[in-house]
Amino acid sequence: MNFEKKNNIYRVAMIIIVTAIITFISTSVLLYNYFLKTENGLTKTLVTTETTKLDTKVQLIKTYLDKFYFGEINEEDMLESAVKGYVEGLGDEYTEYLTKDEYEELMVDVNGNYVGIGIYMTQDRYGNTVVLLPIEGSPAAEAGLKTGDIITKVNGEDIVDMDLSLVANKVKGEEGTTVDLEIQREEEIITKTIERRTIEINHIDSKVLDNDIGYIQILAFDDGCSEEFEKSLNELMEKGVKSLIIDVRDNGGGIVTEAIDIAELFVSKDNNIMVEVDKEGKEEVTKSKEDAKVNSEIKVIILANENSASASEILIGALRDNNIAKVVGIKTFGKGVMQEVVPVSSGGALKLTIKEFKTPNGNIINKEGISPDIEVKDIEDNNTDEQLQKAIDELKNN
Repeated sequence: MNFEKKNNIYRVAMIIIVTAIITFISTSVLLYNYFLKTENGLTKTLVTTETTKLDTKVQLIKTYLDKFYFGEINEEDMLESAVKGYVEGLGDEYTEYLTKDEYEELMVDVNGNYVGIGIYMTQDRYGNTVVLLPIEGSPAAEAGLKTGDIITKVNGEDIVDMDLSLVANKVKGEEGTTVDLEIQREEEIITKTIERRTIEINHIDSKVLDNDIGYIQILAFDDGCSEEFEKSLNELMEKGVKSLIIDVRDNGGGIVTEAIDIAELFVSKDNNIMVEVDKEGKEEVTKSKEDAKVNSEIKVIILANENSASASEILIGALRDNNIAKVVGIKTFGKGVMQEVVPVSSGGALKLTIKEFKTPNGNIINKEGISPDIEVKDIEDNNTDEQLQKAIDELKNN
């Protein structure tokens, strides 16, 4: 549980819109009389004026490259890079253009299965790729990878400061092939050769703790997460648990509706779950549509830390503001904006920030986070889970 807070959460709250098709880039006819290279850079004289500044600049550069560039030109790669750079110009860390491969990878991750070694990864503030958690029964778990391991090389290539999505692409691959990883574990350097297999991701881990306390860990808010949660919850209730710990530590989020569906199991009908605000400032309130399925006498505690973000924060806010649960741990990440993923005709997709969300009481989450009711830091180099133990003590004594 102990590692640096990453700058960008690799999983983001999103509403997947898979049916929308848009044409992202429109083309215009550009007729050049001539172009000149001057001390002020490239200049041009255009016959037509029906174009945008972006089209003009790209076409100008293209013309010059076609005539003078010494090397091969891949138009498709350049176009994808141009679009990526254009969107990055917004300066929004959560809005990005996804190439076809990146979009397909996102859909695989959201749907909960892929071919790889079976690890959740994050990136710390120093650009290190850190193992969050090896998936139980996965090749990574079998190879002995541990939470906190730093992956320094993939197939001999240094990946420090490399974008996390690129690292993920290098680790994944065809089923039956292998990947070589160099791992830094404290002061030790370890090498692992791990076979890639089809990974089925379990979003939920549950068990009964001492004193009839139920425990459910939500690993990611991917497709099907809420159904798995409800199934585990029902199994715990059948075993007679009288209180519940929900663990969303190191959960960077996922699909908004999955968090809402879980919240509805606890929140009474017509009570607020979250508040959304669009770019015009218009507010939309999401309310619970059905009666709560969890008895109000069940005591609930949520475990949270600095890597609990987005959909995790939606669930935390919903249960705390409705006086259903206390929060134990440390302040959450503070990602209170929502993304929509819109496929484009070129095969890629645009992931863009469309709304801000707040807790039911209207408290701002974005860049603020949610402070715990009971602050408990996870002490490094200590085999005891202080946060979990504090939650157990609270439930036993109250």
